[in-house]
Amino acid sequence: MQTLKLGIIGVGNIAPAYIRGCAPFDVIKIVACADILVDRAQAFAAEHGIAAYSVDDLLARDDIDIVVNLTIPAAHAEISLKIIAAGKHAYCEKPLAINRADGEKVIQAAAAAGLRIGCAPDTFLGGGLQTARKAIDDGLIGRPVAATAFFMAHGPESWHPNPGIFYQEGAGPLFDMGPYYLTALVNLMGPVARVAASARMTFPERIATSEALMGQVLPVEVNTHIAGTLEFESGAIATVITSFDIWGHHLPWIEIHGTEGSLTVPDPNRFDGDVTAIKGGAREWDDIPLTHSTNIGRGAGVADMAYAIQSGRPHRASGDLAFHVLDIMQALEESAAQGQHIEIKSTLEQPLAVPAGLADGLLDA
Repeated sequence: MQTLKLGIIGVGNIAPAYIRGCAPFDVIKIVACADILVDRAQAFAAEHGIAAYSVDDLLARDDIDIVVNLTIPAAHAEISLKIIAAGKHAYCEKPLAINRADGEKVIQAAAAAGLRIGCAPDTFLGGGLQTARKAIDDGLIGRPVAATAFFMAHGPESWHPNPGIFYQEGAGPLFDMGPYYLTALVNLMGPVARVAASARMTFPERIATSEALMGQVLPVEVNTHIAGTLEFESGAIATVITSFDIWGHHLPWIEIHGTEGSLTVPDPNRFDGDVTAIKGGAREWDDIPLTHSTNIGRGAGVADMAYAIQSGRPHRASGDLAFHVLDIMQALEESAAQGQHIEIKSTLEQPLAVPAGLADGLLDA
């Protein structure tokens, strides 16, 4: 496979993780970065041995094949459209956009240009979630009939360097953390057909408690507790909660319950984790040995897209998957506001499972 060259737009908190996560894959190489804050881009470039450009200059370069969009959520669609207009494949941090209309523009623009659009999260490519996927595909718990998924915390204001963005439109617990859980569920169980939800904004403002921002008032524009029910096209039903209003809990990240047993699924914000199962009639849960590598990080989705561009197969962390997740999230908010079920109009094929037993740095057999 040819090595495709990558540029990064946006060198904030998540960018170093992409530097680390892309490094093991010979199919991609990060060569440049850009940021609206030029000094920050130059410092990041110097630290990581890459070139720094303005956004327009990076997009104008002929030697960059894929651009990774790590801007804030409200800018995701705008920047992805600029990347596509420049004739380059785009890979975006989650969410794909902050509403369906903008997400559709990105998907349509990429299709019209014959370019790929990929989107985080790619954590479902890691050893924990791919082991769970294989267990389900192999029939370990029979046919999935139900699932639970819980993200519950008390917000990022005590640790994040810019916590205010988490309470603006396009964020909140659903749009910020929901993509990890919903992407994992769709990877494990297929597309969603309709949803219902209730939601609330518990506090109209938050107070930053980190040392650097102590006392800063953070206005809240979004719901901070969302409880939803997902009905999958397969007929399975999932209960999902995302919340920034919870101080502590003992609930699992994700569980899948089938006709012949149940499966615990690790934290979908990670690439590793333990998988356990219990068969119908058994008294004890059994550990499931991991069948896939956990030596993988953010950027795996970009590498997978680079493989797919050259082989012609669908890429796994795709724009279609990200749009379906966006469609689900917006529908949950609409359901809570309208007090009724919302049909999910988008659909897709389940992402391809990663073959078991691959060496580190590979995503294809």
